[in-house]
Amino acid sequence: MLQIIQSPTREQQADLLQRPQQQKANVDTAVKEILNQVKQEGDSALIEFAQRYDNASLSSLKVSNQEVTAATNKVSNELKEAIKTAYQNIYKFHKACYTKEYPVIETMPGITCWRKSLPIEKVGLYIPGGSAPLFSTVLMLGVPAQIAGNKQVILCSPTDSDVAINPVVLYTAQLCGITEIYKAGGAGAIAAMTYGTATIPAVDKIFGPGNSFVTRAKELAQQQGVAIDMPAGPSEVLVIADKTANPDFIAADLLAQAEHGPDSQVILLTESSELATRVTDSVQEQLAELDRKDIASAALQNSKIIVLESIQECVNWSDFYAPEHLIINTEDAEDVSSQINIAGSIFIGAYTCESLGDYASGTNHTLPTYGYARNYSGVSVDSFVNKVTYQKATSQGIKNLGPAVELMAAAEGLGAHKNAVSVRLKSLKSQGI
Repeated sequence: MLQIIQSPTREQQADLLQRPQQQKANVDTAVKEILNQVKQEGDSALIEFAQRYDNASLSSLKVSNQEVTAATNKVSNELKEAIKTAYQNIYKFHKACYTKEYPVIETMPGITCWRKSLPIEKVGLYIPGGSAPLFSTVLMLGVPAQIAGNKQVILCSPTDSDVAINPVVLYTAQLCGITEIYKAGGAGAIAAMTYGTATIPAVDKIFGPGNSFVTRAKELAQQQGVAIDMPAGPSEVLVIADKTANPDFIAADLLAQAEHGPDSQVILLTESSELATRVTDSVQEQLAELDRKDIASAALQNSKIIVLESIQECVNWSDFYAPEHLIINTEDAEDVSSQINIAGSIFIGAYTCESLGDYASGTNHTLPTYGYARNYSGVSVDSFVNKVTYQKATSQGIKNLGPAVELMAAAEGLGAHKNAVSVRLKSLKSQGI
């Protein structure tokens, strides 16, 4: 049963909004062993892991063009059209939000500065398999990479026991122009993209969600100089709702998030005790009909409904929690959304369910979890590029700015810095410029 907390104090806030504890110590040793084995043994380690964890006897790690074609033929036309609709919306939004070249700024006469977005050369996308193969994540990562124009984009995903990656994952990958696809899962895939193997190339940055083993592997990869999209934890949603909200809508939203995994968390903040009770009743009714009800039930053990004094207090508690997904289901939802300072992605109004953003509205569903919305943004095209700055000085520019730099360098005791300016000023003076 989803627990209802009535009128808690501010002193209880931290305890009530605590997330499920991640058992890093339990996976740390295993992940380090996996990373080391892949580093030492390469492809053979990945083939061994596929047999051990997925009961798959691989003869090759690379997905062939014939396999992609065969997989595409297995996807229904209806689903292909749905995926194309999502692709178009995601492409349109991400393209519009991306700035490739910035204006040239003359900071003073003769000194100009500008900035450009240059694609990261090699990026790796990890797509989980298992009970819910996330082909939607292929769109969320593949489309921004396509817009950024990365020189090399590789994708790793585990297979089933028939040594096949989910056909919808393969179809979506080719839709996004990804041609380098490899059969590798879990921490082993992250290790392969970190160190490189005979088959799988090392990359400069790794993207994608995963379980605690994948998450820990990405953290360790970062220590090896490979960038990652963001720190990750279990997925979560927080809903702010008032007495006008439809309890069935809210229950559906909570359960949609809860079915992600047993370590997911859902929180409802409301000023209505009556709504809280009606939501719990609806959750129980809808839960009974779900295929993944055991997973959702486990997640509900980590979750709460908290009844506060006002919607403004709900806003304050939400900012403290820093949710990955925030749904605002109130009478004046847009006004409430304007008061929010911290969230990964915000869903405004009764009809804006999180599922829209998860799949096809256009925004990205790869978002900061576990409170990282305080200091990280969700994935965008900017995640796939480096922002490089440029500056150019004319002879007039160094004459205008040089004396100030000489004084500053001397004040810091950096004589060579000062001299780099001085020799140029002397040269100009000797030329009568």
